[in-house]
Amino acid sequence: MSITTMDKWAELRTAYQVATLGTVSAAADRLGFHRATVNRHIDVLEAELGGRIFIRHARGYTLTELGEDVLRVAQKTHEMTNDLAGRIAGSKAAVTGEIKLTILAPFAKLLMGAIANFRVNNPKCQVQIDASENLARLEYGEAHIALRAGARPEHPDYVVASFGDIGFNLYAHEKYISQNGLPKDTSELHNHQFIAPPPNDSRLPFAQWIRDNIPLDRVALSSRNVEVNIAAIGAGIGLGFLPDHEAEASQGFHPVLPSNPDWTVPFWLVTHVDLHRTEKVQAMLKSIKDRQNPS
Repeated sequence: MSITTMDKWAELRTAYQVATLGTVSAAADRLGFHRATVNRHIDVLEAELGGRIFIRHARGYTLTELGEDVLRVAQKTHEMTNDLAGRIAGSKAAVTGEIKLTILAPFAKLLMGAIANFRVNNPKCQVQIDASENLARLEYGEAHIALRAGARPEHPDYVVASFGDIGFNLYAHEKYISQNGLPKDTSELHNHQFIAPPPNDSRLPFAQWIRDNIPLDRVALSSRNVEVNIAAIGAGIGLGFLPDHEAEASQGFHPVLPSNPDWTVPFWLVTHVDLHRTEKVQAMLKSIKDRQNPS
């Protein structure tokens, strides 16, 4: 994207409205422009970028791949401009619009209390959660806040804060225990059935321990999907690893082995520097912090 494109604020705003509303007429009404002005703004922006932003068809406008990138930039600009306008006006009006969080599905419940508090204080702001395993690109506006596991993110434009450590352990459900009992120690593991991720899945902190201690022929069920494995452990199919918070929040799970610091994963709250200070992001971060450290 050309550096001089960043001077095209009016054109970016117009493109954002066309992309959001789908037609030139709707964008013109929203902006108070003539249709010709909207078309001219699009032409100027496409000439600046050297490619098409939209594909024109009978029902309206559809974004090209280049247009998707432009929309992300325009959306961030739109949010920051609205936030600045509110601050200049000194308004304490309710936060509105949408705030998007990205997190792995098994850990979403860690944020639900904070989201509930956020919604009480900001009922006009809709929360959207992306539970995909794909890392959202915050620099493209794909999410406002990300909860990430593992090594501390090092992107130079990310604002990173510790969320805390999440521990795992080997658990058995009472359904399994009633039929098979529990191993006294690791020497008896070969007598039991297990739920485990695929052997080549190295993302998890206990993956190496599984490879070293659990024979493949004792794995009753294997899935890369953590939620599937949790359901299988809860059904009593075998022993398996769970996040400690998941076991504590559910009934019937019992730890099999002593806690192991090697099975602990650090989690991070991540925002992009451009949106970190916006009202909605600060409001959600405050809700998360208050939930972690209740007064």
